[in-house]
Amino acid sequence: MEIREASVRLSRNERNVVADNGRIRIETDLATGEFSFRWKDGMAITGLFGEAAAGHRRWRTNRSMEHRFDPQSVESVADGFGRGIRWTVEHVMPGTTILLRHRFWCYEELPYAFVELEAVRSEEWETNDISPLAALQNDGTVFHFGEGGGRDVRVLFVPFGNDKWVRYASYPLPASVESCETTAVYEPESRKGFVLGSVTHDFWKTGLRVEGAMPGEISRLRVYGGAAGLHTRDTVPHGAARGTAIASPRIFVGAFDDYRAGLEAYGRANAVIEPKLPWSGGVPFGWNSWSAVMDQLDFETYVGAADFLCGELQTRGFENDGTVYVNFDAFWSKLSREQLAEAVSKVKANGQKPGIYFTPFTFWGQDPDVPVEGVSGTYTYRDLLLKDDSGEILPKLAGGCALDPSHPAVLERIRRELKRFVDLGFDYVKLDFLSHGALEGKHYLPEVRSGIQAYRMGMAAIRDALSPARVGRPFFINLSIAPLFPHGFAHGRRMSCDVFGLIGDTEYLLNALTYGWWVNDTLYRFNDPDHTVLYKSANQQPSRPNEGRSRLTASIIAGTSLLLGDDFRNEEAARRAREWLAKGGILDLARKGVSFRPAESAVYGKAADVFVLSGDRECHVAVFNFDGGAPARKRIPFGRIGVPESCEVRVTDMWDGADAPAFTAKDALDVTLQPAEAKLYHLRFDGGES
Repeated sequence: MEIREASVRLSRNERNVVADNGRIRIETDLATGEFSFRWKDGMAITGLFGEAAAGHRRWRTNRSMEHRFDPQSVESVADGFGRGIRWTVEHVMPGTTILLRHRFWCYEELPYAFVELEAVRSEEWETNDISPLAALQNDGTVFHFGEGGGRDVRVLFVPFGNDKWVRYASYPLPASVESCETTAVYEPESRKGFVLGSVTHDFWKTGLRVEGAMPGEISRLRVYGGAAGLHTRDTVPHGAARGTAIASPRIFVGAFDDYRAGLEAYGRANAVIEPKLPWSGGVPFGWNSWSAVMDQLDFETYVGAADFLCGELQTRGFENDGTVYVNFDAFWSKLSREQLAEAVSKVKANGQKPGIYFTPFTFWGQDPDVPVEGVSGTYTYRDLLLKDDSGEILPKLAGGCALDPSHPAVLERIRRELKRFVDLGFDYVKLDFLSHGALEGKHYLPEVRSGIQAYRMGMAAIRDALSPARVGRPFFINLSIAPLFPHGFAHGRRMSCDVFGLIGDTEYLLNALTYGWWVNDTLYRFNDPDHTVLYKSANQQPSRPNEGRSRLTASIIAGTSLLLGDDFRNEEAARRAREWLAKGGILDLARKGVSFRPAESAVYGKAADVFVLSGDRECHVAVFNFDGGAPARKRIPFGRIGVPESCEVRVTDMWDGADAPAFTAKDALDVTLQPAEAKLYHLRFDGGES
C-alpha cells in the first residue's frame, strides 16, 4: 500500500509503516510498537515509544500486544507548514480499557515532523503524566549523528522562566539534563544537531529528560507533559487532564546541519501554531527607573530623566521613529495621584510616551485577610490566592503569594488597573512576576486544571484589555519575569533575570542570548535585555568605561528594547550617554530589532563571547572579554562567522570608526581586548563563493 500527498509518501508493508518526504523518514514497527526518525545524512533518533500513566499504573506502546495502522486514518493537511499528511498508529493494551494512539505529521520538504500521543479509555479518567516520545537503552545511543559524528555531544538546558538569575546551560556527556519545553542535542564543532520541543502550550508544562552515562551516547530520553518541580517553581504536582481521550503536547522533532537553524525553525513552528502578538512600531527606545533609583523613585527623578532624554539625547539621535518611552518601574505608587498625572503630562509635553509597571498575579501584602479593593468587601485576598489540595496557601515565591488567574475578582482587578493606566495616558506596561500565575494549584474554576490553563486566562485578559481596538492606540506590552511559554500575549519578553551594569551582568545577559536569540521575532517581536546601565546601578559600584560600553553593546545586539537605566543627574552617566549614544551606526543596529547569533556554543552555564549578524555581502561581529582583570586576544576564523571563501574582507571598528587592513577569507579576525572590553565590527566582503 502507498499513499502520496505532494512530496510526502506513506507506505505500509507487513511490518512497518513508513512516511518519507525526501528529507525525513518516520518508521513505525508494527511488531514492536517502536518508531524512529531518520534523515538522509545518516542522523537518526531510534528506539522510541510512548507512555501514559494513571496513579501507579503506566502503559507503554512497546509493551502492547497489538499495533494497528488503518489507511483510513491518513489525512491530507494544508496549513501554515505547507502541504503534508497526518496519520495514526494505534497500540492496543490487552486486558485493559486503554488505547494509545500515536499521531504523526509530516510536510513536504521540511526537515522536521510532529508527534503526539493520545490516551483513550472507555470511562472518564485523568493523568498528569503523558509522553509521546521516550527511549530506554542499556547499550548504544538513541541519537545518531551519522558517520564520524557523535564524539563530542552537548545537551541544552532551557529554563522554564527567567527568575532567580537562572541560566541556560550546555552540558557535555556524560550528563543527566531535564530541560523545559525544548532542547537541542548537538555537536559544537560540526554544529550538527537535533531539536525537540513542544509546539502546543494550552495545558501542559513539557519536560525533556536526556541522559547519557558515556561520552557521545544518550541512552535515555523522555519528552512528557506534566513537568512540575524546582525548574517550574512548583511545590505541588502538575494538574491532571481529565476526559475519555487525553492528548499529550505536540512535539517538534528535527535534525539540522546547524543546530542554530534548528532552534530558529522551532521558534517559527511555534509562531505558525500561535503567532506572536503583532507590533507595527519600532524597537522601544527610552528609559526605565528601576536600576537608576529602585525603591527611591520620586516625581523629580522621573521628570528629570524625561527632560534629560528630551534635551540631551533625542537631539543626538536617541529615538526610534520619533518615539522615546519614559517608564516607571516598581514603587511608582509612592507618587500621589496628582503627581502621577502631572508626570504623564510632562512626558507627553516632551513628545515622549509614558510607561508603567504592574504585577497582575502577585499579592505582596503580609495579611491575606485584608479586603480586595474595588469589590465592595466581597472578597479578601485569601479568597483570591492559589492553594494546594488541602486548602493551604502556596508558599511565597520571590516574596509574594500567587493570585489565581482563574478567579473572577483577579481578572476584574487586572482589567480595572489596566483601564486606569490607559485612562491616565500610559502607552507601555512592564508586567512582572508573571510566573506566579503559572503555578500549579487548586484553581477557582474547576475546569481549570493546570497552571498553564490559568496563566493563559490571565494573559488573555491583559492582551484583550490593552488591544489597540479597545484602547484606541498602540500599547506596548513587555514581560519581565515570565515563563518562556505560552507566548502570543506580549510584544517583548526579558531574556534573563535582572541585569545591571558590571561585566558579570553582561556575561549573564549574553548567556541568555547564546541560547535564546531565536526567541526574537518568533515567539515575541523583541527580546528585552533589561535596563541598560551605562555607569551605575543603584545597587552596585560604578562601572568602568569598558564595562559600561560592553553592557550597551550587549543590549544593542540582543534584538532589543533599548531602555537606559542610569540616574542622569550623575554627570559621568550623562557624559557617557551623550558620547556613546551619538554613534549613529550603533543605534541603527539597535533599530533593526534583530538578535545576533552566537558564533559558537559555550559550556555549562557560560556565555559565548562572539556573536554575528549576517547580511548580504556583509556581517556584524560583536566580541567580548568577560575578564574584568586581564586583557584577552581572540582569533575568530572567518569561516565560522559566515564569510565566504576567497574574498577580500574590509573591517571597520564601529565604536572608534577605524578601518582595519583588508583581509582575505582564509584569514581570521584577530582581536585584542582590554579588561571587560567589547568590540563591534562591520565586515564587508566582495567576490568569493557565496
